[in-house]
Amino acid sequence: MTISNVFAFDIETVPDVEFGRRLYGLEGLSDKQVGYVMQTRQREQTGSEFLSLEQQRVVAISVAMRTREGFKAWSLGEPDSTEAELVRRFFDGIERYSPTLVSWNGSGFDLPVLHYRALRHRVQARRYWETGDEEQSFRWNNYISRFHWRHIDLMDVLAGFQGRGRVGLDRMAQLLGLPGKLGMSGEGVWEAHLEGRIDDIRNYCETDVINTYLVYLRFELMRGRLTPEEHDRECGIVRAWLQSAGKPHLAEFLAAWPPG
Repeated sequence: MTISNVFAFDIETVPDVEFGRRLYGLEGLSDKQVGYVMQTRQREQTGSEFLSLEQQRVVAISVAMRTREGFKAWSLGEPDSTEAELVRRFFDGIERYSPTLVSWNGSGFDLPVLHYRALRHRVQARRYWETGDEEQSFRWNNYISRFHWRHIDLMDVLAGFQGRGRVGLDRMAQLLGLPGKLGMSGEGVWEAHLEGRIDDIRNYCETDVINTYLVYLRFELMRGRLTPEEHDRECGIVRAWLQSAGKPHLAEFLAAWPPG
């Protein structure tokens, strides 16, 4: 079998300080100060500074795409693209390709955030929300149902849909001999954003989706949809693309990915 029409995706977010200013009456404070107040209020309510999903703003969306033409990974839009443009491009890709979406914790984080931001920016996503009213095949396999296969949340599926069975992408990638997270973690995105390091954020997001896609290949091997030879060939396609891409963060990823 040849893997085709697969989008592994990931988003990076920061506090939506515009929302925070309105929510808590913080006009006149800097973005950094507003973000600190939002995180402090969240910690008081939940014991964690991790903001609830409606308080998250998308600053990067990356995709690792496998089609019949080959493999590539990139970040949507440009470094200065608006959030609305990033979200629109993501759902436009689904409209165009109807791909299999692959994520790590996409059901619990990435997709709900994208839903809320699409609502915020009046982004239409007709194909994504199709459940069979206009196309019969989507009645039995769509992006919304937890137990369908148009979106595969690898973290959820591999944990047997049990919260106590979940592990992080970095640990899972390293378990499989993959590079895991390089140069940054999700906790560092807000600080990098405040410093104007959007390229670093996009590069980090791209390496995350490559890790996710490679875990997906191993998952397809495990469930018998790829033979060992087909799996190794697909990994070879990714290696060849990384080698030809000519970007330092991708060369670093390749160097940290031992053969075999």
